[in-house]
Amino acid sequence: MNDGALAIDLRGLTKRFGARTVVDALSMQVRRGEVFGFLGPNGSGKTTSIRMMCGLLTADGGEGHTLGWDIRREAAQIKREVGYMTQRFGLYEDLSIRENLAFVASIYGMDRTRQRVDTALERLGLQSRQHQLAGSLSGGWKQRLTLAACMLHEPRLLLLDEPTAGVDPKARRDFWEEIHRLASQGITVLVSTHYMDEAERCHRLGYIAYGRLMACGTPQELVERSALHTWQVGGEGITALAEALQGAPGVEMVTHFGNSLHVSGSDAAALEAATAAHRADPRQHWQLTRPALEDLFIHLMGQAHDNFTGNRAS
Repeated sequence: MNDGALAIDLRGLTKRFGARTVVDALSMQVRRGEVFGFLGPNGSGKTTSIRMMCGLLTADGGEGHTLGWDIRREAAQIKREVGYMTQRFGLYEDLSIRENLAFVASIYGMDRTRQRVDTALERLGLQSRQHQLAGSLSGGWKQRLTLAACMLHEPRLLLLDEPTAGVDPKARRDFWEEIHRLASQGITVLVSTHYMDEAERCHRLGYIAYGRLMACGTPQELVERSALHTWQVGGEGITALAEALQGAPGVEMVTHFGNSLHVSGSDAAALEAATAAHRADPRQHWQLTRPALEDLFIHLMGQAHDNFTGNRAS
């Protein structure tokens, strides 16, 4: 076993289903003890990649190690040290929180069952609700219960597949506080998400589109390396302005952000020429700004080729 500074080390990882390549030569590293955000549109290959990382799917090409174990030959060892939280709630709704945790511990043959359950209840703040039926819990509390179940075997790595989908903002915030608390204790967390505010909470990010890794780095690094130029526009008539700018030479994206627009392009001179006449409108105020992560990811998605149709995404 190679026990280095990396919790996940993937090189050229590939997975095909029939003629379709779902994950295409993915090379990515996740450091031990960091919170790594895994982003991408639906169908981009995030879930397939995560399942290969934890040994649930066998790669068709490439190689990788999770916690130093080979993802092809040592999947059983990986599963003992990884907690995997799926998108759907998979516990029993007619059992209480405590009963669910005790059941999970028993079917996996864990020792110290009562101690493990008590620790999980305390860690996730579930003691006061431990006798409540899981089916009566809100989405946020179900999320906590699922994470508690993932932590019973004291994993060194958590793989969380869109864990906050459909959860209210306060529950999402509380969940992320818990993620960072776990990371501070040395647990590595890889979390896939669609939410830009969650992406900004991660130490580093990887963006995948149609099976290919498009960018990887800290949020600040990704924005600085994007070579994307953005004007922020506020004032009157911005909806009509957005319609006028769509498809103009040099304008690659026009996006509403509340009461303002982000107008972006990768060629600064062409973008300036395309917007020059509009910037003279006294009803609006224009200023150059740093692109937002959302600007960057939409731009990256537009550069990717759909692995189903073979066409560039629009």
